[in-house]
Amino acid sequence: MSTMFRMCLLLIFISPALAVLCNPADKKALLQLKQDLNNPYLLASWDPPDSDCCYWDTVTCDRKTHRIISLTISDNVVPLSNFSAQIPPSIANLPYLQSLEFHKLPNLTGPLQPAIARLTQLTFLRISWTNISGPVPSFLAHLKNLTYLDLSFNNLSGTIPSFLSQMPYLGTLHLDRNHLTGSIPESFGYFKGSSPGFYLSHNNLSGHIPKSLNNLNLTFIDLSRNNLEGDASMLFGSNKTVLTVDLSRNHRLAFNLSNMVFPSSLTSLDLNHNKVYGGLPQELTELNLEYLNVSYNSLCGEIPVGGKLQSFDIYSYLHNKCLCGSPLPPCA
Repeated sequence: MSTMFRMCLLLIFISPALAVLCNPADKKALLQLKQDLNNPYLLASWDPPDSDCCYWDTVTCDRKTHRIISLTISDNVVPLSNFSAQIPPSIANLPYLQSLEFHKLPNLTGPLQPAIARLTQLTFLRISWTNISGPVPSFLAHLKNLTYLDLSFNNLSGTIPSFLSQMPYLGTLHLDRNHLTGSIPESFGYFKGSSPGFYLSHNNLSGHIPKSLNNLNLTFIDLSRNNLEGDASMLFGSNKTVLTVDLSRNHRLAFNLSNMVFPSSLTSLDLNHNKVYGGLPQELTELNLEYLNVSYNSLCGEIPVGGKLQSFDIYSYLHNKCLCGSPLPPCA
């Protein structure tokens, strides 16, 4: 076999590895985005000369089309001390994005960028631990394919928009740790195609929990540290499959726990700092609880013996009206 023939074979085998896969339009869009974000150090690998953007940090390309489908800009690894910007309109120049994340960027400010509405293929959107502000914008309604929406740990204000319930595939909703006010929309009991996990804690929400939530079979519910009041029994029932319910520190939630029917799936229940009354039902002993806190309520009677109820310390039961029995002092 001649040397020339061997060389030709070698080039045939290695040429695919040398081919630039990145779509030129996507590469141009990334470079514009980098410039608009003030060239943060995290994006140092986004270097134009003869480099393939499918191999740049924080970017993922589709294996078949080689279009960019995922972009994550986060300071989890490298502190972005020089990162100070708003989400730029140029983000819309990546139309094939399915996943977009801006995370732990304290100097990311301003309102949510309306251009995000043009990214209609998004299924995952996380903009969290930033200083973005303003309301939860109505343009999010255009993102019909979203299954996961996380806008937690920001400075969002205003009310929770009811249109979120019209998103047909939404499976998880994080609006926790903001400055949202008003009530939970009644429409949240009528999600079109799913029963998502709700994380709405650490806001300034008020009013009653919508009775319509009885229609949903939620897996995770965190409504803690708001100003909600009244009944919460619609969140429970033998037909539910909820795993975690956290209603703590609303201070004005008031309902009778005595006859509550809990789903067998429940593993974590936190009701502390409310006005829950009645007694602890015997049914709680049948649950595989990993966490329980009913302290600072108006409960009475003996703590049922059995299951895991005696495995929790006294702090899970303290400061009730007349609750007694192990691990609290014996009933008189």
